[in-house]
Amino acid sequence: MPYILAIDQGTTSSRAMIFDAGSGNVKTVAQQEFMQHFPADGWVEHDAEEIWSSTLAVTRQALASLKAESGDLPATIGITNQRETSVIWDRKTGAPVHRAIVWQDRRTAEFCAQLEADGHGALISSRTGLLIDPYFSGAKVR
Repeated sequence: MPYILAIDQGTTSSRAMIFDAGSGNVKTVAQQEFMQHFPADGWVEHDAEEIWSSTLAVTRQALASLKAESGDLPATIGITNQRETSVIWDRKTGAPVHRAIVWQDRRTAEFCAQLEADGHGALISSRTGLLIDPYFSGAKVR
């Protein structure tokens, strides 16, 4: 029977779950927490390499514990992630240029308030479908 691999790369840990595609029953789960960094008040960061390595580790662990034949390996993979957490990668090296700025991070609150005060809310909303808010990745990437 083929399996479904679900990868949940969350805010505090990475998790991999494998489900039996026929019954939907959980066959195995692997989870690994990773470090949260708080370099200043309201700032939340993750090491992008640690996010990646923990995701690989739990996926490998779940697959290994399944003890399936190669033909039984996942027919489908579903991935969830932190959504507005932002990472910039160096195009040449593939390495992150800084830690990931997590969706909870509020360091751009002042910048966002200034954009709103300067009357940019309607333009940004029309182009992105989003309100000006530090939650969203645009301000984080700035």
